[in-house]
Amino acid sequence: MRLTPVGAMVGGSVAAWTGVATLVGPSLMLEVLLGMLGPLVVAVVSWEMAQQTYRKNPERLTGLMVTAFAGKLVFFGAYVAVMLQGVSLEPVPFVVSFTAYFIGLHVVEALCLRRLFLEAASR
Repeated sequence: MRLTPVGAMVGGSVAAWTGVATLVGPSLMLEVLLGMLGPLVVAVVSWEMAQQTYRKNPERLTGLMVTAFAGKLVFFGAYVAVMLQGVSLEPVPFVVSFTAYFIGLHVVEALCLRRLFLEAASR
């Protein structure tokens, strides 16, 4: 059985959170969890939309990705503001967690897109 991109994203994120939460202890677990949650949800939704669009109509993928980029800018700006202002999280652990998951999940998404393109080219 092959691990799906969503399975890799969720499994890797939860495993990393578990490890980090064990290291930082209960006092910062929420900051690390919420730093992971936003980027993870967006990465999973973005991947599913990109994959479905590419399989149905590859020509529409670039437009979708441009639109998704704009939506991500708005969402992430609001998400970080709400987490830091509304939820009153400790800023440094939240921002470090958010940044690490944001970058890591975008790398995974890029590798998955590459694999999708290579599979399509080999047919």
